[in-house]
Amino acid sequence: MHYKRPGGPSSDIFLTDDNIASSRLLTAAVPSQNDIQLSCLTQNTSPPPKKVSKQLERIIACEIFELKAELNSDKKDKKKEAVKKVIASMTVGKDVSSLFPDVVNCMQTENLELKKLVYLYLMNYAKTQPDMAILAVNTFVKDCEDPNPLIRALAVRTMGCIRVDKITEYLCEPLRKCLKDEDPYVRKTAAVCVAKLHDINSQLVEDQGFLENLREILSDSNPMVVANAVASLSEIHKTSPNPTGVFDMNSGTVNKLLTALNECTEWGQIFILDAIAEYQPVSDREAQSIVERVTPRLSHANAAVVLSAVKVLMQMMEIIKNDQTIEQLSRKLAPTLVTLLSSEPEIQYVALRNINLIVQKRPEILRNEIKAFFVKYNDPIYVKLEKLDIMIRLSTSNNIAQVLAELKEYATEVDVDFVRKSVRAIGRCAIKVEQAAEKCVSTLIDLIQTKVNYVVQEAVVVIRDIFRKYPNKYESIISTLCENLDSLDEPDAKASMIWIVGEYAERIDNADELLQSFLDGFHDETTQVQLQLLTAIVKLFLKRPADTQDLVQSVLSLVTQESDNPDLRDRGYIYWRLLSTDPAAAKEVVLAEKPLIAEETDLLEPTLLDELMCHISTLASVYHKPPSSFVEGNSPIRKIPAPRERVTSSDNVDTTENQVATQQAPPAAAPAQPTVISAPQESGVAMDLLGDLVSFDAAPSTNTNDLYAPNVQPAGNSAVDLLSGTFDSLQMGGNTAGNQGTGLGSLTDMFATTPSGFSEPKTVWLSAAKGKGLEISGSFSLRQNAIYMDMTFTNNAMQAMGGFAIQFNKNSFGIVPAAQLEVRSPLPPRQSAETSLQLNTMGAILKMDPLNKLQVAVKNSIDVFYFDILMPYYVLFTENGKLESRQFLTQWKEIPNSNERSFDINNVTLPSDAIENKLKINNVFTVAKRSVDGQDMHYMSLRFANNIYALAELKIQPGNPTLKLALKSSVADVIPGVHSAFDLILHS
Repeated sequence: MHYKRPGGPSSDIFLTDDNIASSRLLTAAVPSQNDIQLSCLTQNTSPPPKKVSKQLERIIACEIFELKAELNSDKKDKKKEAVKKVIASMTVGKDVSSLFPDVVNCMQTENLELKKLVYLYLMNYAKTQPDMAILAVNTFVKDCEDPNPLIRALAVRTMGCIRVDKITEYLCEPLRKCLKDEDPYVRKTAAVCVAKLHDINSQLVEDQGFLENLREILSDSNPMVVANAVASLSEIHKTSPNPTGVFDMNSGTVNKLLTALNECTEWGQIFILDAIAEYQPVSDREAQSIVERVTPRLSHANAAVVLSAVKVLMQMMEIIKNDQTIEQLSRKLAPTLVTLLSSEPEIQYVALRNINLIVQKRPEILRNEIKAFFVKYNDPIYVKLEKLDIMIRLSTSNNIAQVLAELKEYATEVDVDFVRKSVRAIGRCAIKVEQAAEKCVSTLIDLIQTKVNYVVQEAVVVIRDIFRKYPNKYESIISTLCENLDSLDEPDAKASMIWIVGEYAERIDNADELLQSFLDGFHDETTQVQLQLLTAIVKLFLKRPADTQDLVQSVLSLVTQESDNPDLRDRGYIYWRLLSTDPAAAKEVVLAEKPLIAEETDLLEPTLLDELMCHISTLASVYHKPPSSFVEGNSPIRKIPAPRERVTSSDNVDTTENQVATQQAPPAAAPAQPTVISAPQESGVAMDLLGDLVSFDAAPSTNTNDLYAPNVQPAGNSAVDLLSGTFDSLQMGGNTAGNQGTGLGSLTDMFATTPSGFSEPKTVWLSAAKGKGLEISGSFSLRQNAIYMDMTFTNNAMQAMGGFAIQFNKNSFGIVPAAQLEVRSPLPPRQSAETSLQLNTMGAILKMDPLNKLQVAVKNSIDVFYFDILMPYYVLFTENGKLESRQFLTQWKEIPNSNERSFDINNVTLPSDAIENKLKINNVFTVAKRSVDGQDMHYMSLRFANNIYALAELKIQPGNPTLKLALKSSVADVIPGVHSAFDLILHS
């Protein structure tokens, strides 16, 4: 029987039947507490008194005493049996650590089996008995020089598994000898031991030169030694805090690895192939050479080896420029991938998840093999669903007839989940292959005629998507859908049917009756259905206002007065305001033409797909997530949002309509009307709603105060709060017309002669990893008394980007864009674009922590990205911050002494006048100055954009590079920021 010790390094031990019998006797002699309680339960009696536990303790003590006596016996066989009993007890979880000294004494033996048992015990208990473990060091060192290579390898492996710092100090010399041992078994064991030692003490491995030793044995004559060296170096490279130079591959190294590849075991081949996959060939010819030598691995019996070889070939195909070579390689890969589908279901699933990635990257590889993905009757459900997804990805106008026939057959299966997916797949085919759309719709109608409830409901959802893709083309089937209205009981199906009725209300004579039937049970419906019903009734009213006024009044009253859902209530108020102020504008907004949908909405983002292609045959390729998202310490974690099954669900239809509605809403304020909801107050409510903007999705706000209070924003400010609507409502950066002549960004300032202030170097604000390939770096500057956001947009993705827009959340200083964000669009891959965005301070104010925190959202054609920036304080100083002497003195006295802070600014070698001028350029003004005891005293004032003043007293001692700065402000929170601004300006 094969035992593994609990909770330690994976070392194995084999026990004979006699040993197992003895361990069973040992276990039976000492009943566990669980056994006692179970006995009490079965006999319906109360638990035994504490006497039993004391009796149990005595039994255990007696057992330990007997084992101790046997371990110290002079008879070798008896000693061996005792150690086996100890290991058996340890294996079932009993604490035998008190026998540590006695077991260690048994190490001095030539019996290999006994030595293995003792080493196994040491690995388990050395951490709890580190001082006692030192006693075994001499034996370890001696065994590392034993004539028997098995003992040498066993000793060095055990020392590597004992994670005790005191022992690792003695491991270095034996390990160095074993790395150069004459026996390959010892060398390959020592190679793995280096990785274990690096995990315990990485600095020791580097200092002792073990990495260089590992790189040397890459040239070993034994392929298993090479494979273990590769595995060890790869592991160290991944975990090292400084991986540079740990495992640098070159042409010579790759050639050695490929030579060893054919003679390695399966695991060795996997390690070598994974290492080669990370190598970047220097030329097209070298890549083709690697392909030729790796291709034979495609016929290997082990699926892991095959997938590792596929990974190498897929990486090389990115480098090879010869189309003919790529086509030949694709033909070789296809049968290999198909062969994997004849394995066990679990291996099939892993293969299918990897094939899903390959099909997204290079669909031409398996385009002619679609029949291999047809579902078998005995496939597990998880295999069926994966095959179904790949079938859709491979469907084209040439094979769509076969695919539809299969899907129609699947829709008659007994597995409900699989049937639903099959019906949904028919809709995806209709959207993807336009030539087959009519045939797909006909198939769906046939399925609806079956009157199977869940088939009908899924078909309704799918037809809604087809209407979105092909408007005004298949509306003749609406009557068939309406016949099945009563059978709909699922929220998604109901919402889809309501959307169809509202969208085509002018073609359905009894549309008002149909919607009224849903409205009767309004409070019992889910939010998804309620939102869709509200929108559909408003659409119906705008198309047929004469006979639906009561209906729209009814639904608006329900959602605004009787609903507790903020999203529903907010949308109701928006529609009410639109309909009551300008019905014509409401018609343009609500009935606006909606964008067409696309089928390939669940494809992985290109940069993520490229990353996952590097992890084929690993867990990342099964999860379809990068390793950093589920492995701690691998790299900074990047959250990937789960791919949506359909972008066209009813929620998203509503969102699209709401976005269009907000985008086209007239900017003019509505006539004065009774306020439905009170105006927002400066309270903690806004702060609570602010939450974590990084996780904020572009969806309607739940803050009704911000949405509907009239005249909240200052006149002329068109900036929209991120929490007050969808991202599409912003005007690409703001409106400059309303800001002329006011604030920091007035047009009169454009011709001013004020010198530009200090500007810091650009830093990365949004990394490419978080921005799905978009990297944004930037800095702030003050030019002609206007704040500018200088940014560099870099496209690190594999596709072009466009449609850039920017928006800020409320902040402490009312910072909003004063102009459009102008970025070259489309921005091609691997290119950068510089832009400078002017800002002003006309936005809404909300105190942030810290005060200079600015929450930014940037939108492009890929997604919306959120990040925080700490604005430098010096750009927030305004040009009208100079006080008169009396005002300065009055304010200085009025500010309490508790709001005064003193600082030292070191290493400033500028003369007094230069300091004054440099601060003046950055809107820090000298109010008065005088000389006291040889010191120049400068009294200064500055004003923030939100009208907060800060007063300063600067003492300058000629010849002394240390300045004394005293700061006062009625708002003490700004003082640290003002100090940092002084320090930055004076050291610029």
